[in-house]
Amino acid sequence: MDTMVTLNDGNRIPAVGFGVFRIPADGPTYEAVRHALQAGYRHIDTAAAYFNEADVGRAVADSGIPREEIFVTSKLWLQDYGYEAAKKGLDTSLEKLGMDYVDLYLLHQPYGDVAGAWKALEEAKAAGKVRSIGVSNMTPKIWKEFVPQFKTLPAVNQVECNPFFQQRELRELLAKDDVKIEAYQPLGHGDSSLLTHPVITKLAEKYGRNAGQIILRFEVQSGLIVLPKSTNPERIAGNLRIFDFELTEDEMNQMYALDTGKGHHDPEAPGVAEMLLQNYKIHD
Repeated sequence: MDTMVTLNDGNRIPAVGFGVFRIPADGPTYEAVRHALQAGYRHIDTAAAYFNEADVGRAVADSGIPREEIFVTSKLWLQDYGYEAAKKGLDTSLEKLGMDYVDLYLLHQPYGDVAGAWKALEEAKAAGKVRSIGVSNMTPKIWKEFVPQFKTLPAVNQVECNPFFQQRELRELLAKDDVKIEAYQPLGHGDSSLLTHPVITKLAEKYGRNAGQIILRFEVQSGLIVLPKSTNPERIAGNLRIFDFELTEDEMNQMYALDTGKGHHDPEAPGVAEMLLQNYKIHD
């Protein structure tokens, strides 16, 4: 199976990326990304609101791997929405990363002046500062509200997605325009009821894998781009070892049947934007 996915703008992205949400800056993120790159990852996913872009940039620079071989994603934070603010926000991210372009740049949350921010992303793409542009946390309802206003279709929508919450309606909607879904929290929320589910433990036993590898294999085989996160070097390496086995059609169907249709994060809940702005203040 190909380890790369082709986006609707023709760019290619590794199907497994390394996420760094909630990994502290000033050391831990640098170490984790270094381990990930040594293990063979070539896709790192950060954001302005993760406060660790500088660590990611240093780890990439110090890796000795040519920049063009590593796919780097960052995201614009809500504080910097609107056309002018978004241009500055991207420049700040590039400066922190120590890079002259990012491979993928996302609108991190779907609130506020989304259209103005998106216009800035479209221009940044035309200028070569960004190779691909996308969105995050858009439900079908929010997608239908904003995306018809965009000149350029997003290449991805990064959302919560795992076997218990498979985003069926969203996947159907996005498939029409070949928009790929990137799954954050692809292993659930350290949810033992997922990791110890009999369907998954049985498959893990059959293939000589751990539960996480079965879940990630299922997700990638179903067409998702996944962003597992860990600071444990062994786990980091293991999460990438999913391309040397394949689930049967029947096993895929058993995994599809685990969907409850319910996630932890509801982007449509009242007050979410305010709560996020309060909790993640990236500058004055």
